[in-house]
Amino acid sequence: MQQYNEVELSALGMAIANVVTIAEILKNNGLAIEKKIMTSTIDMREESGGRRVQKAKVSCKTVKSIRYIRRPLVMV
Repeated sequence: MQQYNEVELSALGMAIANVVTIAEILKNNGLAIEKKIMTSTIDMREESGGRRVQKAKVSCKTVKSIRYIRRPLVMV
């Protein structure tokens, strides 16, 4: 978020919870505003058997809030 005004977070399957957590942290700390949330499914092949499965996908576009511009987050 330091380099860009807009960031898109996305994940598949079990990683969706991580994207939601990160987006909520940014939003609750007043650093980002959710611009758009998209859900979909994609077709993939399993690594072990090669059979086709559908995976859930979520994308969350965020933009910097005024608070972020005034006081950037310091990562340690």
